[in-house]
Amino acid sequence: MKKTLLLACTLCLMLACGRQSSPEPMRGIILNTVDLSTVDDWPERAAANGINTIGTHMFPGEVLSFIRSEKGKAFMENCRKHGIEVEHQLHAMGELLPRNLFDADSAMYRMDEHGHRVNDFNCCVHSQRALDTIAANAVRVSQELRPTNHRYYYWLDDGKPTCQCDKCRQYSISEQALIIENHIIKALRRHDPEAMLAHLAYFNSLEAPRKVKPEEGVFLEFAPFLRSWERPIADTLADGRGMTHAQNLKYLRENLEVFPAETAVILEYWLDVSLFSGWKKPAVQLPWRKDVFLADVETYRSMGIRHFTSFAVYMDSVYWKTYPDQTPLREYGEGLK
Repeated sequence: MKKTLLLACTLCLMLACGRQSSPEPMRGIILNTVDLSTVDDWPERAAANGINTIGTHMFPGEVLSFIRSEKGKAFMENCRKHGIEVEHQLHAMGELLPRNLFDADSAMYRMDEHGHRVNDFNCCVHSQRALDTIAANAVRVSQELRPTNHRYYYWLDDGKPTCQCDKCRQYSISEQALIIENHIIKALRRHDPEAMLAHLAYFNSLEAPRKVKPEEGVFLEFAPFLRSWERPIADTLADGRGMTHAQNLKYLRENLEVFPAETAVILEYWLDVSLFSGWKKPAVQLPWRKDVFLADVETYRSMGIRHFTSFAVYMDSVYWKTYPDQTPLREYGEGLK
């Protein structure tokens, strides 16, 4: 009898541990430092509306300045108090490979289509010194911008060209990105064994990498920027920004052949006031479409995807004074639950 009871208790413990080891699906929003510094109760708002993760944005230096400030420290403490995970989604390449190193070693930087080395965007992924510099700076940034969920985001320069040297031009933009990400994740895991690093499939990097395989810990972040938010992503004939929804879904399916669906993150724009405002202030009221959002979530989940986040940039103090209704936040959190 005692042996049977012991086995039963052991089985219950194993099952409980198994549940705990599987992370809760992410229900996230991404905010810039103005949003976070002018709205002190963002952690409370997130928790009240079923959102469990806040991603800071946009560049490492400005996010570091915010996190070091008194408001940033209060934000982190309030997130801890309300059970909100914090991660940092960053346009990082310009700071991970400082542009002022060009004179010391121009080979670290990309070659343009005319055969000239230029220090405008990204890097040469076949420069070992460039990769080592990027990885070392990613680790340095991670010491202060350490995500509570161990998910790191160090993106290429936003939609910008990559290297066209003889070696690099054999690789797509997404493959060049993955070469960099593979180098970073190995460095990060020496300091954070649980580290995971995003491979951002977005705009000019939607094509699934084929010539390069992801290292352990690299996960897919799929951002369908070239779509319409007036019609569901499953409406395959819809065309929002020069790409049909059918093409978007094709890219997503091809990426899921390379990256596991269970760790993939959908980065959407359902709450992104900045996008719907044309990235200009004063901001417009969010044209929230609950029906499109719910249909999209159903489509993504049918592919095995569990983790979701959305830009919510421009939801600052002025926005909330002008448009105080939090219904989109509530329906977003409820819909993801």
